[in-house]
Amino acid sequence: MNTRDNYPTRVAKEPRLIYRNEDPAVWGRPGDGPLDAGQLDAHEANGFTAIDQLLEPDQLQAAQDELQRMLHDSSLDGDERVIREKDSKEVRSVFDVHKISELFADLLRDERIAGTARQILGSDVYVHQSRVNYKPGFGGNPFYWHSDFETWHAEDGMPRMRAVSLSLALTANYHFNGSLMIMPGSHKTFVSCVGETPDDYYKASLTEQEIGTPDQTSLRLLADKHGIEQFTGDAGSAIWFDCNCMHGSNGNITPFPRSNLFIVFNSVDNALTDPFAAKEPRPEFLGSRDWQVLR
Repeated sequence: MNTRDNYPTRVAKEPRLIYRNEDPAVWGRPGDGPLDAGQLDAHEANGFTAIDQLLEPDQLQAAQDELQRMLHDSSLDGDERVIREKDSKEVRSVFDVHKISELFADLLRDERIAGTARQILGSDVYVHQSRVNYKPGFGGNPFYWHSDFETWHAEDGMPRMRAVSLSLALTANYHFNGSLMIMPGSHKTFVSCVGETPDDYYKASLTEQEIGTPDQTSLRLLADKHGIEQFTGDAGSAIWFDCNCMHGSNGNITPFPRSNLFIVFNSVDNALTDPFAAKEPRPEFLGSRDWQVLR
């Protein structure tokens, strides 16, 4: 059974803006992990924390080599966890990378990563989802504006906003090759979307999402209030961002691919229930119900 639904979505004929008044973005304190007081305060206010260089050069090279190995791994052909671009059929995303790759499994346990997740969420954590987004050159499609929590709440059954994502650049993220855009402060407002969730909707939404995307009026209101910030950086840079940040990215028509490792950490005190706006939960590789504490 579900707990009380503080963030109803996909149940009304009109969109709503719901103020986030119970769940902070930061649950921990300075001294609990790598982030200092100023970084935690800024994360609470803006919903994100950018890190200029998270990985050492040898770690970065190993991660880049692993990225290429997975891209050409024939054992993953036909695997449901490999998502391809709708038109070009090039690899768009590979999910469950912490289960497919021992290197990525070890990397996310690094104190600079898992320790920061525990600090932000103020508890032990587990991996809700992991993936690499390739966004190849000459055809990487955009990711439209969305709040990840809307999908995780509606289709996975995540009850509260107590999850945080890490996007780690494995290639240079330029302003012209589809780098991440966020509306700073937008994490404080939940956009309730319209439209019922079709059965097995994840099969379509992973290449192009329509249900669960915010309406244009809500987006204009949030953009007018908060503005838009774009994140660029060298390979090895990273950004932590709250589960309810309104974010998206443009397509990539440049020759330069934009590949990122994406890890979602959820608090063990925020375990999934039944989906709030879908008949069945999505597969394990999209919303894990293996709540094993990350050590």
